[in-house]
Amino acid sequence: MNDVASSATTTALSRVARLAEAIGQDARMATDRLTRPHPALLVLARDAASVVLAPAVVWDVARELLKPFAARFAESSALLVLIGRPCDPNVAQALSRGLVSILSDEPTPDDVYIAVERAFELIEAKSRAESRGKWLRRYRYELGELINIARAITTERDVDKLLGVILEKSRFITGADAGSIYVVEEGKEPHLRFKLTQNESVSFDSREFVMPISRRSIAGSAALDKKTINIADVYDMPPGSTFAFDRRFDERTHYRTKSMLVAPLISQRDEVIGVIQLINKKKDPHAKLCTPEDILEQVIPFDERSEELLGMVAAQAGVSLETAMLYDEIRLLFEGFVHASVQAIESRDPTTSGHSQRVAGLTIELAKIVDGETTGAYRDATFSKADLRELEYASLLHDFGKIGVREKVLVKAKKLYDERLTLVRSRFDFVARSIEADVLRRKLEALERGASRDLLDALDLELAQRRADLDGMFEAVTIANEPTVLTSGDFAKIEAIAKETYTDLRGEMRTLLDDEDVVCLKIKQGSLTPQEFDEIRSHVSHTYRFLSQIPWGKAFRRVPIIAGAHHERLNGTGYPNRWRAEEIPVQSKMMSISDIFDALTASDRPYKKAVPLERAIDILDYNVKDGHLDTELVRIFKEARVWDRYKPA
Repeated sequence: MNDVASSATTTALSRVARLAEAIGQDARMATDRLTRPHPALLVLARDAASVVLAPAVVWDVARELLKPFAARFAESSALLVLIGRPCDPNVAQALSRGLVSILSDEPTPDDVYIAVERAFELIEAKSRAESRGKWLRRYRYELGELINIARAITTERDVDKLLGVILEKSRFITGADAGSIYVVEEGKEPHLRFKLTQNESVSFDSREFVMPISRRSIAGSAALDKKTINIADVYDMPPGSTFAFDRRFDERTHYRTKSMLVAPLISQRDEVIGVIQLINKKKDPHAKLCTPEDILEQVIPFDERSEELLGMVAAQAGVSLETAMLYDEIRLLFEGFVHASVQAIESRDPTTSGHSQRVAGLTIELAKIVDGETTGAYRDATFSKADLRELEYASLLHDFGKIGVREKVLVKAKKLYDERLTLVRSRFDFVARSIEADVLRRKLEALERGASRDLLDALDLELAQRRADLDGMFEAVTIANEPTVLTSGDFAKIEAIAKETYTDLRGEMRTLLDDEDVVCLKIKQGSLTPQEFDEIRSHVSHTYRFLSQIPWGKAFRRVPIIAGAHHERLNGTGYPNRWRAEEIPVQSKMMSISDIFDALTASDRPYKKAVPLERAIDILDYNVKDGHLDTELVRIFKEARVWDRYKPA
């Protein structure tokens, strides 16, 4: 401005001086701060707002004088009033640079007052509009985050993972550097279990621990009073506080806990089920608190808005946590029912104890491997966590229908039931006694007639021979009673014995073996008659029918079908429905392999010895050739050596 030597400039400076004097004497503007940063400029300040008054010549030839105010003009915290009309024909562009009014060369005090008041009002209006805009943007942001948080919280069912999500989202929405979460556990005396902690600035190992719910701890007080506790500095507790802060954690981790916000997690039944504890609200959410200077510079108390936001998250988190806990309880209850059912089945059939658990373990391991296949027929097969749980339940309960099969059929280890063999033994004993009585009678009669020693010895020899023959026949019955493969010669012996007769005490002619005994003893393989085998096979139909009565829900709705199809065969010769390959669920196909493999290799079957591993694999291959088992699944089972992956508990 010193370079301006024109008389117009001199006149303008004089006007500015007179204007400054007039404003200083105007009582209406007495509360505004008046400064003169340059002889050509006047600045009126009110709070954070400013109005700059400048003669028109400044705009025309000395615009650089306004540069210090450019940023404030841009953000509308300052406005420009020109005294006199500029010569610049593009003066309209000044509107975008803070110009709010143009007064005459000699404005009256009223003109100046009105222009200044209008400028301040405009600044205030723009400030309010901007503040509302910021608030609205912040509100929309927070609302969006709360919606995202609600979605994340309500979709998680794993309690431990949910606790992590709750703590993470609570820290995020409030700008907390760290935090911890506790869960209320019932017992003789309810207590708080420390579940997890998070900290963005330091890393440390933590483990769960329990503490009583009392007012001696901050978390305990929040739980007892069902109220949020906000502490500006835990090293300087508010007067009258019943609780204190344990500094040992800070000393151990070289961390400084300062501001803290603690809120209870309350269920729908108005019961406290947890406590969330947030630590050190930061000015910059991304800052790290590594030094005392960082704490001093960054950490601030949790404000009222933080309390409101945490309250919103805590309300949703309490409901979600309660739901997850109830879901977990239901899951444990359901799993308990499943395992109790398996034990009930196996208590009726001790010969297969552990079979269901082993089949489940083998099938799950096979499913995990199939899930990872990238080539072959099952490259697109996938099994989620829920799918595996469904398959586990179906495998554990695949023999559930045995509860509808007669127990004596389930546990039949020999071809004849024990009571039946006892009856046959009794017949043989009766016949033996009858033979002995007959020979002794004849021997007595011979003695009465004075028979020779040779005749008496012949009778003794006859008795010994007939007893030996009878013992030989019973031994043949005992051998035939074993569940082994019989030859045609064995059948002939049984048929011959069945023709042997004796006279009972009523004088009726009877055979040593009943027709039912003969049918059982002539079983070619195993211990079951065709009728008994059909009864055993009916367990699959019972399994489907019984399991279909259980409301499994959407996640496990296929359990009855999967369990009820584990005896179906790819070529349609299986039971009970004679489904062909395309109709059998892949889960059932996998279970069939595990079922056969365990039945072959199990060492607890009384009617057979465990088959060596190599032989069991060969039998699986034979089943593939016969069209019973899936070629690709058996290949995967063998190559992955699933039996080595599954380790029974």
